[in-house]
Amino acid sequence: MKSFSEEISLEGHIIDSWTLPRAFDTIMDMGGTFDVEEIQVGRAKDEVSFARLKIHAATERKLESILLALQSFGAVLASRADVTYQPAPANGVLPPDFYSTTHLPTQVRLNGSWVDVKNTEMDLVIVVSPAFSEARMIPSSSVCQGELVVVGHDGIRILPPQRSREREIFSFMGSNVSSEHPKRLVIEEIARQMREIRSHGGKVLIVAGPAIVHSGAGPHLAKLIRDGYVQVLFGGNAIATHDVESVLLGTSLGVALHNGQPVPGGHRNHMAAINAIRTAGSLRQAVDSGLLQEGIMYECIKNNVELVLAGSVRDDGPMPDVITDTAQAQVRMRSALIGVEMVLMIATMLHSIATGNMLKASVKVVAVDINPAVVTKLADRGTFQALGLVTDAELFVRELSSAIADLEQQPVSEELVKAEDL
Repeated sequence: MKSFSEEISLEGHIIDSWTLPRAFDTIMDMGGTFDVEEIQVGRAKDEVSFARLKIHAATERKLESILLALQSFGAVLASRADVTYQPAPANGVLPPDFYSTTHLPTQVRLNGSWVDVKNTEMDLVIVVSPAFSEARMIPSSSVCQGELVVVGHDGIRILPPQRSREREIFSFMGSNVSSEHPKRLVIEEIARQMREIRSHGGKVLIVAGPAIVHSGAGPHLAKLIRDGYVQVLFGGNAIATHDVESVLLGTSLGVALHNGQPVPGGHRNHMAAINAIRTAGSLRQAVDSGLLQEGIMYECIKNNVELVLAGSVRDDGPMPDVITDTAQAQVRMRSALIGVEMVLMIATMLHSIATGNMLKASVKVVAVDINPAVVTKLADRGTFQALGLVTDAELFVRELSSAIADLEQQPVSEELVKAEDL
């Protein structure tokens, strides 16, 4: 029977990161076979390994599928061909064999040299400018007619994450989902990371769900924002609405936050909160007028936190600050993500998945939800670097605020010793 074959190479810490055995499994699971043509194993911590494989498949289509899957491990075709591209036939329309990106660092070969692809994000396309040896990732809807879109898999190189040799909680392959994580230790490390990011002027993003307010954690998140540990906040109409409801009326979803009891007529309280802000004109105008004097939205506005509220079809109102055009919301979110080093996704599935799709693989991600399926879905949709914590939103935010407060009382030397002990 005729067989189709192609040579690939893998280079880096492919042994201790399990890249090579995972590549073997992928080839076999997809119905292919392989020959190891050459292998060189690094014998010191700073030495990389190298493997050259010949992949075989019964059909050309199956071989293409295997090669595409192997690219996520950093596989490079042995051929030295430049990347292949075709002009977009119309605005927002791609050539049939377009290449869909991952959120890993990517290079393409242009004019015989490897060029870094800018704006790394999953599920985008690559457009190139050969005359300037430039390449960038953009959403398919932003492609203009005639732009050169990368097709096939020739001349593309992905740089997969290497397993850290340090004992670090966000190290590669450390993102398993479990309700049995030692949560206090994990939260203490998250607090240390947030303090480090703040110290060098980096950015931390909170993707916030309304359960933060429902569970009574709103004041703890407001304090984190006030103390400068949050630079960007993403959410929807619900987080803003129930935060304002809690400030103006003392309830969330009509339930009194001081005793957990429903209040008479409380079902309309969130609508009253929306109406109050619409009457004021916006959240900022509500703060400036003195209507809003505390809470999550108040602290975001007073501390110049970049706030992006993306709406949905089920929203009441919505609040005047909510972006109802999803394409516009994506643009705002992408812009706000520039410089973000850590993301805490707390009790909001859809906004978390949307944000995860826009993140580089190098961004530290913590996904927190009481439902383990929510955390799992995030990883299933490509954000494999997410550290999953199955716990209550109030417990997590309260413990995080407490851990940061404890750190503020420690001398720097003592803090460093604790970090090394993990």
